Amino acid sequence: MKNVVIFGASGHGSVVMDCIEKEGKYKIVGFIDSIKKKGHLHNGYQILGTELDLPYIRDKYYVFGGIVAIGDNWTRKVIVNKISKLSPGFKFISTIHPFTSIGKNVTIGNGVVVAPGVVINANSSIRNHCILNTYSSLDHDSVLQEFSSLAPRVCTGGNFKLGKYSAVCLGSYVIENVSIDEHSVIGAGSLVLKDVGKNVVVYGSPAEIIRKREVGDPYLANRSESFHSQENTLLFDKLFRIP
Repeated sequence: MKNVVIFGASGHGSVVMDCIEKEGKYKIVGFIDSIKKKGHLHNGYQILGTELDLPYIRDKYYVFGGIVAIGDNWTRKVIVNKISKLSPGFKFISTIHPFTSIGKNVTIGNGVVVAPGVVINANSSIRNHCILNTYSSLDHDSVLQEFSSLAPRVCTGGNFKLGKYSAVCLGSYVIENVSIDEHSVIGAGSLVLKDVGKNVVVYGSPAEIIRKREVGDPYLANRSESFHSQENTLLFDKLFRIP
């Protein structure tokens, strides 16, 4: 099996680890994490270093590729871009837990995580670096644009469209033929009955706009883990002169 690494030794990193192990397609050689100490173990796998060590790690462990295990969509995008700058040509793998149901003519891009119990129905398209979390379902002829995500127990109707960097949070329902534009967040437990524009937070049953949001605003409860630290991101930017 080909060797891979996981970026982010957090709770979501553990979910991704489990998917890769159960799928049995790749061999995990360790985690890359910007906070946890090199040499420590996370779920039995070694912390190999930070993202700054990637070129060395890639050569030493004959790394075929890896996956960014960061729940926040915008942060995941930032880290993917930085990995690509630091290690040109790095291959981002996808992982699909075997306990899933995937219909006919479904396409899945690179860097995608499909967690246990997920249902993806026919003719749907999952673009690069999306997350479909535990027991979420995506009905027929739907599209998840790059770096978007469905949280656990999200249920969507057919012909659903989710824009880039947007997130549907825990236990929400979206009826058929609804589009959610980019950089928007659907709050936990919501019922979405109509289209949602970009850069908004929507919540309730029926869901209504609560407020506007800026690109990169946090929506997860804990952004202190791993790459979620703003201080680490700023440090990385200074070291590599990334605007």
